[in-house]
Amino acid sequence: MSMNQIAFGTGIAGVRVSMAKPWAVRAELPRAPDLCADRSILRSGSSSSRRRDLVFVVNPSGANGRTGKEWKKLLPYLRSRLGADCNICESLTSGPSHAIDITREAIREGADAVIVVGGDGTLHEVVNGFFWAGKPVTNHDREVTHSTALGLIPLGTGSDFARTFGWKNDPHEAIDRIAKGQRSRIDVGVISGEDGEPHYFVNVADIHLSAKAGYYASRYKRFGNLCYVIGALKAFVGHRNQDLKIKVNEGEWELYSQVTALCIGNAKFFGGGMKITPNADPHSGNFEVVILQDFKWYDFILKLHKLYNGTHLTVKNVSSRSVHSIEVEDVSGSGSIYVQSDGEHLGFLPRKFCILPSAVEMIC
Repeated sequence: MSMNQIAFGTGIAGVRVSMAKPWAVRAELPRAPDLCADRSILRSGSSSSRRRDLVFVVNPSGANGRTGKEWKKLLPYLRSRLGADCNICESLTSGPSHAIDITREAIREGADAVIVVGGDGTLHEVVNGFFWAGKPVTNHDREVTHSTALGLIPLGTGSDFARTFGWKNDPHEAIDRIAKGQRSRIDVGVISGEDGEPHYFVNVADIHLSAKAGYYASRYKRFGNLCYVIGALKAFVGHRNQDLKIKVNEGEWELYSQVTALCIGNAKFFGGGMKITPNADPHSGNFEVVILQDFKWYDFILKLHKLYNGTHLTVKNVSSRSVHSIEVEDVSGSGSIYVQSDGEHLGFLPRKFCILPSAVEMIC
């Protein structure tokens, strides 16, 4: 082993991982530590000949533990495809927000890519790790010209973001994609509320019934995709459509009566494969906003197939528009209208949603 490589202790499944920097963050650690005291290591050699540093953020408990098991099986193929040209690190998350800390430290230390191994929840945290205090996280070494890319090996319960790109839950296919290393920049949504603390998302943010259903669904992930059905059933109990005010692109306030759900799509799918914002494109610089008004429980049953295949925009009481910012308030001021993004509960209205065009580079 050269002086520029540090061998880590035995990883999962008895695999030893060699890296140019001590990236590994074990599951028992509450936060990602300072990844290396000697920052000269990554700068050794020319940029054209250096090995790529890839940080794999793994949620071992994701999909009822399936993610951790699949990751163990995947490591030999991962090393065979990437080991010759890349320094590979596994970073296992230990709980909520841990992936955010891992990502920020990896970017600051100059990783070529932070790659999510898991579902939309882990992806959501990693995307938030690309930002800090309202600004993109940057490399400590300001002379470095490359940016840290976002990568994805979809192994989650829903993996809805991957569906927009036509990606399957096929980890070998994802590794081949990472090996090719093709990149493009994608848009990121940012949400601000009364506390002023920004929150970021790449897939779909939603309000009212669908957000409440997602809140309940998160409690039943052990049932796989059935959790979305359970969440929807629980959300319908006591549900009432509400009047909402919206302001689009810093314009005038508009009243939307009897809103059942309002969905803000940077990408197309949510809820385990429902094509809710079918015209959304994370390269477009705009959200697609879809609003469902005055829906009854039986409307969802009768029109569910349209919601899944993305043909619901022609249905009565469904409207769609392209925006780069939208503010939403509850007319009643009850403070009880649920908000979520990428399947993560964020609290309640009011909220403002803005697009950050081409904010993150992604391996695709």
